[in-house]
Amino acid sequence: MISINYRDPRPLYEQIKESIIKLIMTKSLKENEQLPSVRELAVELAINSNTIQRAYRELENEGYIYKITGKGTFVSPQEHFKPNTEELMENFREAVAKLLFAGESAESLKKEIEKIQKEVGNND
Repeated sequence: MISINYRDPRPLYEQIKESIIKLIMTKSLKENEQLPSVRELAVELAINSNTIQRAYRELENEGYIYKITGKGTFVSPQEHFKPNTEELMENFREAVAKLLFAGESAESLKKEIEKIQKEVGNND
């Protein structure tokens, strides 16, 4: 489910956050599905519960999850997601520029985008 890589330079909370977003995007976690509690996930990953709380807080701020007091944390319906699209688009442009500079063709990048589009089930 969620894994962390201690060699990854990103903070653990970011890795957890990105893992959960990927699980949501690939529909491994479905709308209104309950996530593990902060304590459960902290024990499972053997990390401090504050790290999980920070990841959950950011996911909630971006609309990916919601909390119900006394019941738990759940995956939000997709229309509630509000990622920082400006930052994501800048990262995308940077990655595409590096790939093109490294010799990848625009056609191979288009095919990869189409593959990802199928994986996330967004055929717009």
